[in-house]
Amino acid sequence: MGDYLTPTELPSPKLKRTNTGFTPNQILAYDAQIPETAKSVWNKYSQLKPLNHSVNSTNYEEKKMENSAVYNKDKFEESFVRHVESDLARNMFNCDDLGAYQAASNAIRDSVLVDWANTQQQQTIHDGKRVYYLSLEFLMGRAMDNALINLDARDQVAEAIGNLGFNLEDVLEQEPDAALGNGGLGRLAACFVDSMSSRNYSAWGYGLNYQYGIFKQEIIDGYQVETPDYWLKYSNPWEVMRSEIQIPVDFYGYVYEHYDTNTGKPKKIWQGGERVIAVPADFPIPGFNTTNTNNLRLWNAKPTMEFDFSKFNNGDYQQSVAAQQRAEALTSVLYPNDNFEKGKELRLRQQYFWVAASLHDIIRRYKKNHKDWDNLSNQVAIQLNDTHPTLAIVELQRILVDLEGLEWNAAWKIVQRVFAYTNHTVMTEALEKWPVDLVGRLIPRHLEIIYEINYFFLKDVEAKFPGDRDLLSRVSIIEEGQVKSVRMAYLAIVGSHKVNGVAELHSELIKTTIFKDFVKIFGPERFTNVTNGITPRRWLRQANPKLAKLISEKLNDPKYEYLTHLGNLKKLENFVNDEAFLKEWDDIKFDNKRKLAALIKETTGVEVDPNVLFDIQVKRIHEYKRQQLNIFAVIYRYLHIKKLLAEGLSVQEIAEKHYIPKASIFGGKAAPGYYMAKIIIHLINTVGEVVNNDPEIGNLLKVVFIPDYNVSKAEIIIPGSDLSNHISTAGTEASGTSNMKFALNGGLIIGTVDGANVEITREIGEENIFLFGNLAESVDELRHKHYYEGVKIPESMQEVFNAIDTGMFGLPEEFKSLLDSIRYHSDYYLATDDFDLFLDAHKKLEKMFGLGSGDPTHLREWVPKSVLSVANMGFFSSDRCIDEYAENIWDVEPLNV
Repeated sequence: MGDYLTPTELPSPKLKRTNTGFTPNQILAYDAQIPETAKSVWNKYSQLKPLNHSVNSTNYEEKKMENSAVYNKDKFEESFVRHVESDLARNMFNCDDLGAYQAASNAIRDSVLVDWANTQQQQTIHDGKRVYYLSLEFLMGRAMDNALINLDARDQVAEAIGNLGFNLEDVLEQEPDAALGNGGLGRLAACFVDSMSSRNYSAWGYGLNYQYGIFKQEIIDGYQVETPDYWLKYSNPWEVMRSEIQIPVDFYGYVYEHYDTNTGKPKKIWQGGERVIAVPADFPIPGFNTTNTNNLRLWNAKPTMEFDFSKFNNGDYQQSVAAQQRAEALTSVLYPNDNFEKGKELRLRQQYFWVAASLHDIIRRYKKNHKDWDNLSNQVAIQLNDTHPTLAIVELQRILVDLEGLEWNAAWKIVQRVFAYTNHTVMTEALEKWPVDLVGRLIPRHLEIIYEINYFFLKDVEAKFPGDRDLLSRVSIIEEGQVKSVRMAYLAIVGSHKVNGVAELHSELIKTTIFKDFVKIFGPERFTNVTNGITPRRWLRQANPKLAKLISEKLNDPKYEYLTHLGNLKKLENFVNDEAFLKEWDDIKFDNKRKLAALIKETTGVEVDPNVLFDIQVKRIHEYKRQQLNIFAVIYRYLHIKKLLAEGLSVQEIAEKHYIPKASIFGGKAAPGYYMAKIIIHLINTVGEVVNNDPEIGNLLKVVFIPDYNVSKAEIIIPGSDLSNHISTAGTEASGTSNMKFALNGGLIIGTVDGANVEITREIGEENIFLFGNLAESVDELRHKHYYEGVKIPESMQEVFNAIDTGMFGLPEEFKSLLDSIRYHSDYYLATDDFDLFLDAHKKLEKMFGLGSGDPTHLREWVPKSVLSVANMGFFSSDRCIDEYAENIWDVEPLNV
């Protein structure tokens, strides 16, 4: 277990304990020096394990027996009351549900922190390679319920809280969603840190501790209105502030050259003009069926001087706290609006602040026990989740060259071995770029390094492909245009040893489209695929506990081991013809739909009947995700229902022969500066206002937009789905993970042949998914045709446009830009080409759905497809995903001490 110091090598007895801990050698060395009386007292009261104690799952049952804080009902009740009286200064007469949540969270956190401390101690002693996952978003959702599930303590805690006079479900509702992300990118990162803990890898996540998140979405007069989402209003019991760790991060200033007398060579010195302090908050991430508890470290920005007393005394009260406000703005809001220059600058400041603090923290940890820089890549693997953390590549090069004195080429080889980059888009316009002038003003030394990286890279390309000037222009990290810019994706590729896509189709597309030149330069071996996954702990057991329990009973798996061996779901195929099982399965779905109907009533005031088809599209609002295609189809449906009613058909006749009763349910946020996405939201809401107040159609159609879509709402919406829409234009969605969540919860998919839909189809079978639309290889040709020959609007869509233009759904001018983008601006996302195909797919699936629960067609055709969908979702566990990263990219193994 490493080369430890012999007794003759023990350091001086004056060795002091520090708040950042010891090296592996020093831990054992100091242990030998601690007086026996001190050891006796510490061991009497400490819950930490001996230095050689394993954190692996083999000790999990032993841990449960010993850890009385959570697993012993009496001890939990004692801890709960103590936290109420000592931390909250309350008692049983004034402890409400919020107080109960805070006390219970603290009691549970006590247990988690013991596991966390043991894990960090063992990882330090083991001194193996550690993974660092850099993501600008970690959409964690609520922590308490997830911790109880991963600790396998939910039943015990529910009973204890009941004894104290509270209901666990009511207490759980008090926790706000941690507003640390926006959508799929952040939720993927949350699944990954859960799986890294559950699979016993040594891993840390690094992000920013946003105070407000992106925004709280309200719908006022049908429009999205952004309001502050201060999720930390009542503080966060799950974070551990590390105020003793303070890392300075510089901005602006200038660069000068200094002659180093030691090396005889010139050396670059960056003199920053503004300094901010990075202070971490740690979030323990408990694994499932293991004591392994990794760390998510999120940075807070603090000023070097919070208060200028001289300015205050001179009456300049606003400027006296200006430095504090400017520093704290760095971690105030996720994704400030970048439609303005100040917003762009704040975003770039956020990115550099985060990666600089993280890199210096990583390097500090490495230098405690290692002096050989060539060994860095054997100890450290850094994964870049999208291009947001790409400046970490430049920062590490700066650290190695400017601060540690390495030669450029030696440092660059180390950098490339350390980093790997995950790409999340195939759309060129979505690839992040930063103006050179902004980068040079904000971080001048880094711009110099970027130019040097580009110079040496292009020099190698020119040597390999002499005379190909166009290639040099296409792959240059610096884009020469009207606004000279740094192409962050290109920098990420050049500075990493592996680049991965997140679905098979996506990974092939990036090699043949946006990154094809880099495949030519580096070879295909630099590019790989790791299809995304989701954690079944949250997205099945936590979100859908009744279904998870039914599965555990049918698999004869009382410990829910299938949640870490998701391939075991395949055994559910044995019950696909069991009528009693299918009925029980459908009853659970109906119960989940009732919960969703209650959420819709609470948030929108609209009553929906859980007997009807719940047709759902919840995700970030974007033209490429094509919520506009979906709402156009809803309008078409409404118009034709009205025609049938005018012809004298009854609602019952229409339901049986033409259109089954359905609720079209939408949700998702539009970026504050994304005008077209906001128009789509407005159209959905105005259509809902008309349809839901039409007394003629009854339950044949309802249209609702659930505001402020987040993880906790998703945990209600996803289990309650009959059908979910994943209908992006082919070749635009990298992967998607909501499709996996819906399928894992027994909701069928209507979708295009795009992203992970391709692999889901392969796993669950074409007969259990409803695919439509043009394929990715046809997209460029269709766009070319639109551009040169004009857009041909099908008759069905023209009906919809006519209804909007005549004011059926509000003022036509409010939607003119949306319709004109299709009619006159080439219909870039091919709504016209796929509309009739979308309508036909709905006709096919509705025949299989029948009239809902109890209908023979529904039980015979729809419910078996739901079962088969879940049975074949084993591949899409984030555990599998993390194992692939570990083996093919990071070269790490689970910690088995």
